[in-house]
Amino acid sequence: MDKRILIFDTTLRDGSQTEGMTFSVGDKKEIISRLDALGVDFIEGGMPQSNPTDHNLFDSVRMPEHAALVAFGSTCRPGIPASEDMGMRTLSECSAEWISIFGKSWRFHVDNVLRITPEENLRMIYDSIRFLTDKGKRVIFDAEHYFDGYKDDPGYASEVIKTAEKAGAEWITLCDTNGGSLPSEVGRIVSAAADIVSCGIGIHCHNDSDLAVACTLSAVENGAGMVQGTINGLGERCGNANLCSVIPDLTLKMGYEVNADVTMLTSVSRAVAEIANMTHDSSMPYVGSKAFTHKGGMHIDALLKNPHTYEHITPESVGNHRNYLISEQTGKAGVVKKLTELGIDADDRHVRSVLERIKDLESKGYQFEGADASLELLIRRECGGLTSPFMIPAFRIYIDEIDNGSIKSEASIKVADEFGNLEHTASDGDGPVDALNNALKKALTKFFPDVGEIRLTDYKVRVLDEKAATAAPVRVMIRTTDGVEQWSTVGVSTNVIEASLIALVDSMEYMLLKKTWRGT
Repeated sequence: MDKRILIFDTTLRDGSQTEGMTFSVGDKKEIISRLDALGVDFIEGGMPQSNPTDHNLFDSVRMPEHAALVAFGSTCRPGIPASEDMGMRTLSECSAEWISIFGKSWRFHVDNVLRITPEENLRMIYDSIRFLTDKGKRVIFDAEHYFDGYKDDPGYASEVIKTAEKAGAEWITLCDTNGGSLPSEVGRIVSAAADIVSCGIGIHCHNDSDLAVACTLSAVENGAGMVQGTINGLGERCGNANLCSVIPDLTLKMGYEVNADVTMLTSVSRAVAEIANMTHDSSMPYVGSKAFTHKGGMHIDALLKNPHTYEHITPESVGNHRNYLISEQTGKAGVVKKLTELGIDADDRHVRSVLERIKDLESKGYQFEGADASLELLIRRECGGLTSPFMIPAFRIYIDEIDNGSIKSEASIKVADEFGNLEHTASDGDGPVDALNNALKKALTKFFPDVGEIRLTDYKVRVLDEKAATAAPVRVMIRTTDGVEQWSTVGVSTNVIEASLIALVDSMEYMLLKKTWRGT
């Protein structure tokens, strides 16, 4: 059995069908560069015949150094020879050496969607592949709805892939397009396909039953030599098989070989999320920020003795890192570990002070599990090593209704640096918190120009006691970035503006002090 599996990434084509997602040509080029560095074998760039973005991409993109760039399209239209079909001609003339085309393998679609004879569907598949290969292209045929088609009419589905092979397809990808198949069904049907065609077999699974990764692995165990998927599982409806799980499952769990560098997965996963302007899913296996995060005191104590006690792999093997949460549930071992990581003497006095402060604040509604920067500031304050670089003597919020009936927010703020120099300024915003953030940044840049580089990427408010109605305390959590790193801070108050200001001040204080702590 061949232990090498090829990785076919379709983030830029199938992944771009995620609701609300649009990649520019620049976005696609950046992702291609990341995927090529990762080491995938194929990168599906899009459909040059269907939209200007993809057409421009194939006209202007620099070919990947390692991966093959693949153009995607459908077979020729019914009743039209491939040589006269505009879509086929566009594919044959594009810069990509590899072309992936899809065709129907389910009689239900042939009869009810294309509304043509089964023989005409086979003609379209054969004619399209033969036309492209005659033009010097290498073809991957995607047998759309293959598993549903096989379960409905195994004879016809089999005839489809035999026709594709006869026409010259080098790979035939079996697609679970509706995402409804079980791993056992996929394994059985892939095995049957391997018995009737001699070309390479690929697998393409959708995640509508939350089984895309499992079905992909089952396909590999039964003869598939290529896996298709997307970074972070992006895709239409419930998404595609997540390559950030498939790749480490294949290599670290099943002993298969891939060209992709598994240690780069976390960085690529987060880069794609950033380029797509999406929040990175912290709960993803392997690459999520929670994948190697530990909270329980007994768990942390065991991990400090041997990480294998509560981790199935080392986080470094996928480019991730271990994180110990500090909360009122955390024992002494967790605090000691955190202090040591920060380079602070973990003596009993410091440990006790930090634990007591955390318990006191969490009783008032604070939560530090997702607020890494606020936690570090708290620890350094309790251990006596923190001097705040600025103070806020006063601030005001103005909210006015203007002529057109809209609400205008303005914040006025006074900021003093550690030498007593005062800056008094004001700024507008889309709301009171936005105005306060803008005013605070505006004032601080007078003393600390680097503050102008940061921006908020997330803002969340949670009511902590619904029964208290409008007098309820709220917890505000914000995430900030300077373009290189991201950090989170938290604030709690019965006044949402004050809670927001606490989190904002922590965020900017952290940004100003982190370089000092790191000695850079």
